[in-house]
Amino acid sequence: MLYRLKNAGYRACLVGGGVRDLLLGREPKDFDVATDARPEQVRQVFRNCRLIGRRFRLAHVHFGREIIEVATFRSMGDGEQQDQRQVENGMILRDNVYGTIDEDAQRRDFTINALYYDIEDFSVLDYANGMQDLREGRLRLLGDPEQRYREDPVRMLRAVRFAGKLGFLIEEQTEAPIEPLSGLLQEVPSARLYEEVLKLFLGGSALETFEKLRHYGLFSRLFPATEEALSHEEHDFPITFVNRGLSNTDQRIREEKPVTPAFLFAVLLWEPVRRLAGQYMEEGLAAVPALQDAGREVLSAQNQSVSIPKRFGYPMRDIWQLQPRFENRAGKRPQRLITHPKFRAAYDFLLLRAEAGETDSELAAWWTDFQKENASPQPEPTEQKRRRRRRRRRKPDGEDKPVDG
Repeated sequence: MLYRLKNAGYRACLVGGGVRDLLLGREPKDFDVATDARPEQVRQVFRNCRLIGRRFRLAHVHFGREIIEVATFRSMGDGEQQDQRQVENGMILRDNVYGTIDEDAQRRDFTINALYYDIEDFSVLDYANGMQDLREGRLRLLGDPEQRYREDPVRMLRAVRFAGKLGFLIEEQTEAPIEPLSGLLQEVPSARLYEEVLKLFLGGSALETFEKLRHYGLFSRLFPATEEALSHEEHDFPITFVNRGLSNTDQRIREEKPVTPAFLFAVLLWEPVRRLAGQYMEEGLAAVPALQDAGREVLSAQNQSVSIPKRFGYPMRDIWQLQPRFENRAGKRPQRLITHPKFRAAYDFLLLRAEAGETDSELAAWWTDFQKENASPQPEPTEQKRRRRRRRRRKPDGEDKPVDG
């Protein structure tokens, strides 16, 4: 791809996290390309290209299921395109001011993400002393930290994410404004924060990231009801439950097992749901309706901060509402429960509750044994049943009709 842009007369380099991870000996999750070609020119080079974004105009080049993000070199200075840079209350709303590669480096967020791999001479270009920060395990913002956070408050979340993921220390000047400016996250669209939360907690370092978010006062901006609930710990239960859930998520990612956002959010919001459902039950409501009402109310409030898509909201509520049904082990109820589409997720949730001491470990063990005893494969349909399922062939016209005689 880089050579194709080069052969078309443009300069193109690998940039950002892909270069950083390669230098650290890590496997890059993806690769980004920076070029002096404008988005429209990139589309002329690649027919499998789609232009996206208004805030930052980007080109997405599709190779099968892979997408390579291509960005044009940008500038932060004045110029004839300055009307393409829109700022309101210090926050960048649109930034399509194009520039040179060295100007592009200065407008990136962290020094370790301002490294470019140039195929012209196979060198790493460092315009911001990022190599030294990389060697010393230091996370440092380019420019004035307070101004950069005001331009885009999500940079505070990125600082915590990179620190947790890479095990780096946040440089003192980069760290100092985070907690005082944490309230700026309220100005970020909740849908964008949803995407950022997935990056925070599904990158393999969810537990450490969670602790850092709380340390800097950022978690309360993302999950205010959960943070408030965690301040009322009962025998260390709530924080233990969240810790175990996030640790479980990290373990599954290391083992390359699937992790669904529905389960992650069910863990993060369970404590406020549990506490509110408890209040409703004290008022006389049964367990399942109480959880239904509590789940609906907590999710509605949560969407004001981090918008959770309905395709995950419904499975989350299933996981919560199935919890009381695990208490019913008489008759055919257990057999009916294990046929529920969300049984496995709800069962895993039950295990976490048992590990955290919220519910009896004997209950979790009983369901584990019950599944083993009822794990026999479904029998193959008999030949007679197969024949019944075949579609009946229509008879030709006139067949079976009485014959005139």
